Amino acid sequence: MLGRYVGKWFYDKGIPFDAANSSYFPPMVSAILRVGPGVKPSTAYELSGPILDEEVEEVKKWIEEYKQSWPRIGITLMSDGWLNKVSKNFLAYSPKGTAFLYSKDVSRTKKDANFHVQLYDQIVQEVGDKHVV
Repeated sequence: MLGRYVGKWFYDKGIPFDAANSSYFPPMVSAILRVGPGVKPSTAYELSGPILDEEVEEVKKWIEEYKQSWPRIGITLMSDGWLNKVSKNFLAYSPKGTAFLYSKDVSRTKKDANFHVQLYDQIVQEVGDKHVV
């Protein structure tokens, strides 16, 4: 019975079926079952306001902890494989995980080798060259 209700919600809102493979899906279902009958679903306001704010703070805390690990384990800088005409995204990778760092506006630049060297040099300076391995 639960599966049918979950399915209807997925179908009604066009939620990708792969969302059921999220590591957060089983704990969510378990939490709902623990609360039991009478559980009140979160409102759109709560999801887009206070609950989202809590998640943003949790992610910020994780990123700060992640940055504190850089002197010990270092990071590898990565960039998205697509060089689109508007922006270029940069990420930091380490054994602790991957985090988004920056998105740089590259819409008004000539994208040659010199451009890439300068762009990566700027990112290395921003994160600290002693942290890049």
